[in-house]
Amino acid sequence: MSTVYDETMFILKKYGINANKNLGQNFLINDEVIEKIIDSSDIKKDDLVIEIGPGLGTLTSRLLEKAGRVIAIELDKRMISILNERFALYNNFELINDDVLKVDLNKLIYNTTNSIDGIKSVKVVANLPYYITTPIIMKLLEEKLNIESITVMVQKEVGQRLTAVPGGKYTGAISYCVNYYCIPSEIVLVPNSSFIPEPEVESEVIKLIIRKEQAVNVNNEDLFFKFIKASFMQRRKTLVNGISNSGMMTKDEITELLKKVGLNEKTRGETLSLEDFANIVNNI
Repeated sequence: MSTVYDETMFILKKYGINANKNLGQNFLINDEVIEKIIDSSDIKKDDLVIEIGPGLGTLTSRLLEKAGRVIAIELDKRMISILNERFALYNNFELINDDVLKVDLNKLIYNTTNSIDGIKSVKVVANLPYYITTPIIMKLLEEKLNIESITVMVQKEVGQRLTAVPGGKYTGAISYCVNYYCIPSEIVLVPNSSFIPEPEVESEVIKLIIRKEQAVNVNNEDLFFKFIKASFMQRRKTLVNGISNSGMMTKDEITELLKKVGLNEKTRGETLSLEDFANIVNNI
């Protein structure tokens, strides 16, 4: 039985190609990790799966066995002929040659779920290019897509921030956004040796289950996220200094606001919970 490594080396040799560093390509060759991604994404026959950056189609081949429909979005033109040739006999495969950040995913999901019988839910599965992980995740969340879950491979440090509990050790501004929209979890750490070529950093598979309702109620979402982002621009500073330096409010205004919601003026943004930020912003 051939392994993913054998399969990958055969395809690379057949088409005479190498990974494109500019596109952050690292081809996954670890069979166990691929099975872990498939198992944790919980794909069923009534699912539409959107795969971002399929590359040589290593993960795609397993998704096609499980899902009702797989739409793969690939930027690298070199991969298009490989993917089309490899999956020519699959009637549940669709390929889009484009930058996922430019694709109207709401329209894509609406058109697909309304034109194909039996599709009940939508899931995103991907081995994401590390250099644009955050913009892709933010696009998937901010556009409020009709999706059930996002299962992705990311850089380990990014995965820790994405899944961090707000106010915890690895908390960043994006941790609040993810927890606002999702229930995040870490699935498995992935060693460098699981890829060709080996990246310099360790990787991690994470899963984000989209909440049916946002975690907290806020009167103004834009202001809520703007406020959180401003509080992390200078994360070691107090909230009073961080927000006043951003120009959103004066020191006196933010001090008075913190007093109103029962927080100390020495409070730092990175120590606050989602509820704390919601309470602050709802009182502006």
